[in-house]
Amino acid sequence: MDFSTMDHLRGRDFLSLKDFDGRSLYQMLDAAQRFKAMNHGHIPHTHVLRGKTLAMIFSKSSTRTRVSFETGIWQLGGLGQFLSSNDLQVGRGETIHDTAKVLSRYVDGIMIRTFDHQDVVDLAEHASVPVINGLTDLLHPCQVMADFLTIKEHRQTIQGCKVAYIGDGNNMANSLMFGGARFGAHVTICSPERYLPDTEMVDQARAIAEDEQGTDIHVETDVFKAVQGADVIYTDVWASMGQESQQQERLQEFREYQVNQELLRHAKSDAVVMHCLPAHRGEEISAEVIDGPQSIVFDQAENRLHAQKAIMAVLMR
Repeated sequence: MDFSTMDHLRGRDFLSLKDFDGRSLYQMLDAAQRFKAMNHGHIPHTHVLRGKTLAMIFSKSSTRTRVSFETGIWQLGGLGQFLSSNDLQVGRGETIHDTAKVLSRYVDGIMIRTFDHQDVVDLAEHASVPVINGLTDLLHPCQVMADFLTIKEHRQTIQGCKVAYIGDGNNMANSLMFGGARFGAHVTICSPERYLPDTEMVDQARAIAEDEQGTDIHVETDVFKAVQGADVIYTDVWASMGQESQQQERLQEFREYQVNQELLRHAKSDAVVMHCLPAHRGEEISAEVIDGPQSIVFDQAENRLHAQKAIMAVLMR
């Protein structure tokens, strides 16, 4: 696979979609599609990362992030090293500065999945190898790369597509706004008033959309208005990791925000349904919808592997 047109991205960090222009992100999606075709065609991969090592730091547990990154780096010819909080000295007082400096002497890239976004920013500032944001409480850019890859596959085009996100104005909402702005999709975030995304995130996404694609970023509290004309309906859990103590309160606040068959009737007849998983069936999404003919949730989950392989190959080769 020829990566020469993406040489300008080599060695960069992948912390937020707002840090890349739309052209570069589309190039990564094209690479992801080629990697996926190779997987499905049982074609051996070009080991573009042969001999490379990815340190994978997990402060939050994960199914999809760990398996997709570990499988992906191996398929590219490299090695993934799983490092939990118990495996690192950060939990015993070593600074992120020192951890970044040391890991950079051993590995060719670092993926981190953690709580505080500033930790990822600090890690990237002091590391001399690419740092990939596998998730923070603020952003989840790798997931959104997989999401827009999935939309491109099912809708043929991303530009002009209307995405309605129903749920908490969390890291997924923030990253979908940035992704929509970069890829040219219209994004509406629909949450209860007190759970709408941070206004700073909304303003940043709108500024990018105006500069790059001229697409719309909206916030809304009425679910039926939000999904009118929607090509994609997206949802996420109402209480994310670390918010378990708010579970019962959030169940009450979000009870009118479930993605179910009734809500789908207010969107386009051929609208597709997405969820970044894990799903709490019967809460933010009904079982009949997530298992129904309009769901592309498991295509979306698979595409984490292919999108992240493209990110690693482009940054670390």
